[in-house]
Amino acid sequence: MSERKATVLVVDDERAIQRFLRPSLEENGFAVLEASTGRAALELAVARKPDVILLDLSLPDMDGLDVLKRLREWSSAPVIVVSARGQESDKIAGLDRGADDYLTKPFGVEELLARIRVALRHAEGAARDPEPVYEHGDLKIDLTLRRVWLSKKEVRLSPLQYTLLAALVRDAGRVVSQKQLMKELWPEGGSTPEALRILVHQTRHRVEKEPVRPRHLKTEPAVGYRLEAPDE
Repeated sequence: MSERKATVLVVDDERAIQRFLRPSLEENGFAVLEASTGRAALELAVARKPDVILLDLSLPDMDGLDVLKRLREWSSAPVIVVSARGQESDKIAGLDRGADDYLTKPFGVEELLARIRVALRHAEGAARDPEPVYEHGDLKIDLTLRRVWLSKKEVRLSPLQYTLLAALVRDAGRVVSQKQLMKELWPEGGSTPEALRILVHQTRHRVEKEPVRPRHLKTEPAVGYRLEAPDE
């Protein structure tokens, strides 16, 4: 039985880049997927779960940084930004959004291959991605559609409330510290545990039938918060 090839998803709307990368990657033992829009990239990432994603920032339908943010709501697959946008601010923004590496165009194939190998080594042994759909009792959260249901009725959440749930889904069953949540929810800083407590209180009133006796979103006093592990 042949060894499974690692899959690389190339997200770039420049046909010249795709024609350049596909043979180079295939010659070095990789299977290649291609997407020329952010939406197509997200759909392929859900359906095919690539091992590495090469992501351009300048896409025709959405900014690559927004694609990266969406990916990081549910996927830990290594993402290497490959972009002509080489300003320091772009690199910092990409890394802050969760990119594993940043390569500025133009680049050499050997350098790209080396960075892919490093990304794959770092990913080995990492925790398995959570399922894109979380279900616990009467609560359902779909991370790819960004939709939430309680007792089969869709729940409307603010962006911050949704981000809180998405962060907890990624570590469902485990406590997420207040510090970690505040960093993810308010990356620019300036927040407090009290602001987080209020946000959790508001979110419970959306996703719990009995907010004073929560079934899903639990508090670990003085530590953080936990979303119960999904149903088997």
